[in-house]
Amino acid sequence: MKYLVVGPAWVGDMVMAQSLFKQLQQDDAEAIIDVVAPTFSLPILQRMPEVNDTIDLPFGHGEFAFSGRRALGKSLRERNYDKAIILPRSFKSALVPYYAEIPVRVGFGGELRSWLLTDVRKRKPTVVDGKINDMTVKRFLSLGLTPEQAATENYQILPPALETNTENRFALMNQHELSTERPIVCICPGAEYGPAKQWPVEYHAELARQLVAKGYQVWVLGSPKEMAAAEQIAPAGLPHLYNFCGKTKLADTIDLFSMADAVVSHDSGLMHVAAATGVFTVAIYGSSSPEFTPPLSENKQIIYLGIDCSPCFKKTCPLGHYNCLKDISVEQVLNTICHSEPQPSEIESTHGKTEQ
Repeated sequence: MKYLVVGPAWVGDMVMAQSLFKQLQQDDAEAIIDVVAPTFSLPILQRMPEVNDTIDLPFGHGEFAFSGRRALGKSLRERNYDKAIILPRSFKSALVPYYAEIPVRVGFGGELRSWLLTDVRKRKPTVVDGKINDMTVKRFLSLGLTPEQAATENYQILPPALETNTENRFALMNQHELSTERPIVCICPGAEYGPAKQWPVEYHAELARQLVAKGYQVWVLGSPKEMAAAEQIAPAGLPHLYNFCGKTKLADTIDLFSMADAVVSHDSGLMHVAAATGVFTVAIYGSSSPEFTPPLSENKQIIYLGIDCSPCFKKTCPLGHYNCLKDISVEQVLNTICHSEPQPSEIESTHGKTEQ
């Protein structure tokens, strides 16, 4: 079977999509999987051994670009794909497989796009113990199954595992004059979604200071958007603090994470990247929920307070207090890094320990 998968538009979702690719190859060892995806996510896909080829979708986030998508679809006809799996739910995301004339096109209905699909699925979140169970990775996996298989909700989640590049790792070490003499903690202060996912930057700065005092070195990673935060966390000239924001590529973060002892991140794309490298990941949740988008790794600790107003899934705090994040102390995160022996799927909560 030859697949064309239309990948999601977020880094974290693209990492989680690897579970689908693994499932497809587990079901058919000869499966050929090509992925059409936004330019920024191609380096992530190129670290997934299940992906045969990556196809650039060179359009901006939210850009309709009808003629460009139609032209791209037509250019793919000669590849003779058997099946397309469209992970995003937008109208525009279904255009490339339609114009590629792929005979089977699977995706969720929505945005009046059903006529572009041959297998229209309904998104039906299930309710478990009174809570909505709508994990992103399960939605992706369901599209790789028959409707009958998907209805069972009996999914085997194969965790993402991104490959590292040893040569690039050595090059980064030399370029930035890095050493592994001190244990490494990476801090990722960004969250593209909005401030309701971001632990206060002053907390990150205090965490970094205390980590250095305990014998660690701290690497701050993120995009140029996090430069101001990174400069506060890792001021220039202070020993054992390194600011990589805007100085490394997305693929570089994979190789830097692979050298770390722990990564501290919000519910963000880099959290999923870190988890997929196997490093111990401390995931801080505020307005979102670990029930929906947990790091798909056993080597993790999720810190989530679960206060009455969360998860609200808002970009900014509707009540203006951000207590779901501010009430997570520096000491709690520090102790998690230094002393905790995390158990698989364990969540720290004000309501006690709960299983994911």
